[in-house]
Amino acid sequence: MGRLNHRAYELLRAEVNRLVQEPLENVRRDIVLRRLNRLRSQDGPPLTYTEIKAEVADIFPEFDDQVLRRAAQANKASGKLKWLGWTAAGTAIAAGTVWVLNLPYPMIRWPVARTVPIVLLPSYISMDHNYRQAISLVEQADQLVNQATSAQDIELGSKKAAQAQQHLDQLPVWFLGYYPRAYCTWFSCTWRFTYDEFQTARKDIGRMEAKVFQEQNALALLESGSSTVDLAKTEYQSATATAAKLAAVADWQTGMDQLNEIPAETLAGRMGQTKLAAYERDFAQVSGALAGGDRTSTLIEAAKQFAWTASVEGQNAPHPPETWERIAGLWQQAIARLEQVPVDDVGYSEAQRMLAEYQNKWGVVQAQQAREERSQQAFSTAQDKNIDLGSRVRYIDRAEYASALQSIINDLNLVASGTTVYEPAQQLRQAVQDRLEEAAAAAAQ
Repeated sequence: MGRLNHRAYELLRAEVNRLVQEPLENVRRDIVLRRLNRLRSQDGPPLTYTEIKAEVADIFPEFDDQVLRRAAQANKASGKLKWLGWTAAGTAIAAGTVWVLNLPYPMIRWPVARTVPIVLLPSYISMDHNYRQAISLVEQADQLVNQATSAQDIELGSKKAAQAQQHLDQLPVWFLGYYPRAYCTWFSCTWRFTYDEFQTARKDIGRMEAKVFQEQNALALLESGSSTVDLAKTEYQSATATAAKLAAVADWQTGMDQLNEIPAETLAGRMGQTKLAAYERDFAQVSGALAGGDRTSTLIEAAKQFAWTASVEGQNAPHPPETWERIAGLWQQAIARLEQVPVDDVGYSEAQRMLAEYQNKWGVVQAQQAREERSQQAFSTAQDKNIDLGSRVRYIDRAEYASALQSIINDLNLVASGTTVYEPAQQLRQAVQDRLEEAAAAAAQ
């Protein structure tokens, strides 16, 4: 490294360029820059403030003193960095040597342990730390897993067991039974690595890992069963149709079967038994309400069959009174089935909804039957009057004849549209109306 570093050179060069404003002064600039460049490549101690000033002051007396001081400070840092570099290099070499001597290989460790055990201090510290952490974490994991009171305990116990396993993996198995007397004299360690102790810790962690696996599976089954039952209860409460309620009850039973499959010795098994007791109590109440579900379902299905038949029969109207009477009877049969559904049955609300709909349709059929009967009666009366008038037309005067025709028209006006006799009634009315108009015209002459 030269006596003038790059940072200091750049500061000086910038100030020289600032001072040179005229082309004729380029000579001064070149002289100073050549001096500075020579110093950059010259070996030796870093230039001081005084030495830097001597290089530029004779050519540039007006050179800014603050720039000189900053350049000297920047140049001084290079010397420190060089010293720090050598120090860092030496430290790295020493650390590398210690690292190599602490490698977990018997052919390295044993000779070092017999001759300069102090070099193995990092290994002893690591062994001491990992041993203490492993024992502590095994105890914590054992307490959390085997005495768990919640799913969070199982989760935390699983993490503690994994951490304990990591610390055990850091212990050198080949070094088991070795007791670092010097280290333990200084740091008062109370442990001693033994193969049996190491194996016991590993077996404890293995058992806890298996226990955690069983507990997590049981908790998943508990969550699935509980969710199934809770969803089934919600669906049952919101269902209006009997079929939907029965499906919800079936799902309810499936969820309880899942809870029964959870091993009783697990935390989830103990929690599941508590939930199962509440679920079975509610299920018993629902089962009682559903005791008449099959009978209710049968009655509702029978009512639907009668209603369907009545709807088919009612198509392609108009119909004679006898047909309307038969259709009304079918609706009555459907209504009678729905009225048999008890109030406490699960299908009662659905039965009441259907009952209101069927009674309305039954009323419509009865009204249609009555209209058909009135229309047929009016048409029949009009026909009788027409026949009677035809037999005595030669024996009555014009006024009585016109009155009789008007009476026939009045009867025909009572025939309602949409009935079986409406079309023939309209034809007869037109004929009678024509005869009435002819009679009126004859009377006017």
